[in-house]
Amino acid sequence: MKYTKYIFILLIASTLYGCGFYSFTGASIPPDVKTFQVNHFENTSLLIEPGLERDFKLALEDLIQNQTNLGLVPSNGDLVYEGEITNYRISPTTATSQNTAAQNRLTIGVKVRFFNRKKEEDDLETSFSFFYDYPGSSQLIGSQKATAHEEIFERLTQDIFNATLAKW
Repeated sequence: MKYTKYIFILLIASTLYGCGFYSFTGASIPPDVKTFQVNHFENTSLLIEPGLERDFKLALEDLIQNQTNLGLVPSNGDLVYEGEITNYRISPTTATSQNTAAQNRLTIGVKVRFFNRKKEEDDLETSFSFFYDYPGSSQLIGSQKATAHEEIFERLTQDIFNATLAKW
């Protein structure tokens, strides 16, 4: 009975030690990487939504700050994100019998360039896109537009995080 207690304590200790290097976000950030920066994302899409590039930049900064312990810096970051908003499009997805849109889709696409100044083989340039569907009877204004942007940005920024830091 006496040895069972020690074996149990040893088992728990080794389990906890083994979990010590696990990240719940899935990020694999080398210990020498301490900072990141997000440069301006220029809006080059045909349809320009004012303030979209600022909102996207802030959403990406917030996600990285919330899921890592990296510090945000305005320049000379160990990790650098930059790119363009290449697509902002509203299109009908389904129609009614009266030839009107029953559902519309907002699609936002971004091209991202990622630079890891500590490990250049991790550099990446790729595009991401996501959409939000809404009823054809509504207009994309006010809270409807805010919700659409928020949901799209949440998915886009998580996809960028996964591709650059989680290596998924």
